[in-house]
Amino acid sequence: MSGFLKISGDYSRWNVYKKSVIICDVTEMFIRANFDSKCRTVDQMRQAARSCKQNIVEGASDNTVSAEMCIKLIGVAKSSLRELLEDYGDFLRQNGLQTWPLEDERTRATRRFCSHHHDPVLFVEKCRLRTAETVANIMLTQIRQLDSLLARELKDLERDFLAGGGIREKMTASRRSHRGY
Repeated sequence: MSGFLKISGDYSRWNVYKKSVIICDVTEMFIRANFDSKCRTVDQMRQAARSCKQNIVEGASDNTVSAEMCIKLIGVAKSSLRELLEDYGDFLRQNGLQTWPLEDERTRATRRFCSHHHDPVLFVEKCRLRTAETVANIMLTQIRQLDSLLARELKDLERDFLAGGGIREKMTASRRSHRGY
């Protein structure tokens, strides 16, 4: 056995991280354009978007020493994302705007675009040119995609934990191997 630490890689290359940056940046642009700065929703949406992104970063970093903490933090990121999904849905409903059905061509086109583009600057630029209704629907699609990716990531983390155990198990096995028994 070569060692018990699994050094975490560069989280900035993860699709889940890239999508979380887009969601964070577009959400910031959206709340500045559509809410009074004193509105409680501004803080809620900002914090939910930020929490999702930051918990992905922390979870990826903590995976070096704690699969349990990584799983927990990715779960927190997913929960924050769900909160943000609800905020965008509330915005549309409370302002009498349309929520695009999942089978709508606009949703399908957005889904395709979101699947292949990961540049937050591009997303912010494109969203600045669109109505609040369109941006909120784009974000619903982007958030649903990230939610699905995070669910897959959690299943992968679970599989890895079941196959390899936690750090205490790895430390014990490594020490025993080092001692020759």
